[in-house]
Amino acid sequence: MIEIGKYNELRILSKTEAGLNLTDGDKQVILPYQYVPKGAEIGDNIRVFVFIQKDGRLTGTTQKAYAEVGDFAFLKVVSDGEDGVFMDLGIDKDVYVPNREQKRPMQKGYKYVVYLYLDENNGRLLASSKLYDFVEEDGFDFEEGDEVSLLITEETDLGYNAIINNTYIGLLYYNEVFHNVQPGERRKGWIKKIRVEGKIDLTLQPSGYGHILHSKELVLKELKKSGGIIELGDKSSPEDIYHRFQISKSAFKKTIGSLYKERLIVLSDDSIRLITDDEAE
Repeated sequence: MIEIGKYNELRILSKTEAGLNLTDGDKQVILPYQYVPKGAEIGDNIRVFVFIQKDGRLTGTTQKAYAEVGDFAFLKVVSDGEDGVFMDLGIDKDVYVPNREQKRPMQKGYKYVVYLYLDENNGRLLASSKLYDFVEEDGFDFEEGDEVSLLITEETDLGYNAIINNTYIGLLYYNEVFHNVQPGERRKGWIKKIRVEGKIDLTLQPSGYGHILHSKELVLKELKKSGGIIELGDKSSPEDIYHRFQISKSAFKKTIGSLYKERLIVLSDDSIRLITDDEAE
């Protein structure tokens, strides 16, 4: 079955004046000649993105679309009108966002995170910035501590909302962000907490024993490179700690606390020092 707004593997059926006729064995799609790969022959299979033209024809392209139906994506508004705007999808077919599907009025030249879907009435490719209408709210396929893929959507009073694994939505609190974060960025993240009401707290750093072990190795390596002392300690700012180790202050304190208990370092408010062999004896 041909899926509109997605990539399909189709067979070249015949040639016409307008382009190649492609088929899945049931319906046909026209592939204009400007998108036909060199050397393509009748009987070959070809991968194309399928959409519906204004006249209702199924049309394909071998251009690379930024997203498919069912995806959240960060797209740019390239034209606007009274009833909606069009966004660049990376192909010679822009995606339409009706006014009713805009969380806030969209402006030409700006980029927004949207969800791609098909109009139930005519199969037309549409997008919406009302993201909460399209995310799942239960049946999570992850647990606390799991690594996930994030798409930053917008800044809020508490931090940054982010789409999780192209399916759910969660929040990165400001105190979990130690560097510049922008809407549209894709980042690796971790599930910090799944709340009773189904809300999800996120972090940009791994947690748990495995993370502490990694952090200990990192700190020891940096100490040896720095001649046995680093001017960072309990009183250092979270920003300075993150800049040096890319870990939070909380994780840093747990790490150096563990190293201190193992009698590997000496602590002060503003520095850590590697214990020498003489001191260890």
